[in-house]
Amino acid sequence: MNFFALFRHTIISLLLFTSFSSIHAIEKQPSNLSLQIAVLYWSMDIPGQVAMRQGIEHAANVINEKAKKDNLTTIQLHPFVAGNGEAGIEKQIQQLDKIVAEQQMDLIIVQPTDNAALAKGLIKANQKNIPVVAYDQYISGGKLASYITSDNYQAGYLDGEYIASKFDNYYSIKLILVEYPYVSSTVERVDGFIDALADTQQNYTIINSYQAVTPESGSKAATQILHDFPKKHSIDVIFTVNDGGGLNVVKGLSNAGRDEIMVASIDGDPLSLKNITENRLTVINSAQFCMPLGEETLYTAYDILNGKKVAAYKLIPVFPVTQETIANYPSWNGPIPQNFTKQWPSKKPLWSGQVHSPNNKTSKKMLLSL
Repeated sequence: MNFFALFRHTIISLLLFTSFSSIHAIEKQPSNLSLQIAVLYWSMDIPGQVAMRQGIEHAANVINEKAKKDNLTTIQLHPFVAGNGEAGIEKQIQQLDKIVAEQQMDLIIVQPTDNAALAKGLIKANQKNIPVVAYDQYISGGKLASYITSDNYQAGYLDGEYIASKFDNYYSIKLILVEYPYVSSTVERVDGFIDALADTQQNYTIINSYQAVTPESGSKAATQILHDFPKKHSIDVIFTVNDGGGLNVVKGLSNAGRDEIMVASIDGDPLSLKNITENRLTVINSAQFCMPLGEETLYTAYDILNGKKVAAYKLIPVFPVTQETIANYPSWNGPIPQNFTKQWPSKKPLWSGQVHSPNNKTSKKMLLSL
C-alpha cells in the first residue's frame, strides 16, 4: 500500500470512528434534549382548577428528577391561561391556533373552556401530527390522544342518591339547578343527578334553573334565587354543579337565613366541606381528587411522547363527602382513599377509588365522539 492509499484509509477509519462515537454519545446522553409540552389552562380563579395545575406541575417535577437521575429525556412545560367567560374562550382559541401554527411543541395539554370552540384547533393539530391531551373537559371535534377527567356523571349521581335518601319517594322535591350547559363536566353532573333521582323513584319538580360556575356568577345566582323565591320552604334542594359558583350561592342564602334549604354540590373545596361540618345548608359534596387528576394527565402525556399505548378515556373517581364520610376524605390533593360501603341506600353500595374507563350511558356516548 503506497503512502496516499494508507493516508486515505486512515482518514476514512477516523471518520467512521468519530461518526459511531457521536451516535453512541447521543444515545447515552438524551438528557440534552427536553420534550416541549404546551399546557392550556382554563382559569386560575377556581381553586379546584388551581389544584389540577399543581398536580400537572408536581408530576413534571417527579418525571424530571427521575429523568436526570437515569439520564433520560426531560420535559419542559409552557403554561397558558385563558380566563373565564367569552373572552376566555376566544383567548384559548387564539392560544391553541398560535401553538399549532408555530409547531414548536411536541404535545399539547388543554383544559377546554368550551367543548365546541376548540374543535378547529384540534383538527389542525391532528393534521400536523401534534398529539393533544384534554383534561377535565373534552373537545367535540377532531381526535384526542387521550382524555382524563373526574367521573362527573358519578359526581352528580352520588349527590342525587344521597338527596333522595333524605325524602320520602311520594314527596315531590322542589328542586333548583345551578348549572352551566357549555362544558361536558357540568352537563354530565346534571345528567347523573337527575338519573339518580329517577333510579330511586324519587319525585321532584325543577322549579327553576340558573347558571353559575364562578364566584361572581354564584353571587348573582344567589341574589336572583332570593328574589324569585322569597318565602321560606319554597325551595327544598339546590343542586350546584361546582363549588366555584356554589359557594357563593350557599353564602348568599345562609346570610339571608334560608337554612331550611339543602344544597348538594361538587368539587370538594375546603370551604364547602366546612359548610357540611357546620350544618350550613350543604349536605353532600361529591369531591374531586384534583391534584391526582392533574398528575394522571401529565403521566399520560409523557407515556404518549415515549411511544406507549394509553387509554383513550380515563375517569378519576369522586368521593361523596357527607357528615358520615368526611373523616375518610383527605382533600382534593389526595391520595385517593380505600373502598368503603355507603351509609345510605344505593344501587352500588360499595364506593371504589379505582381509576377506570367509562361504564355509564352518558360517558359511553361521549367516548364515541372522541
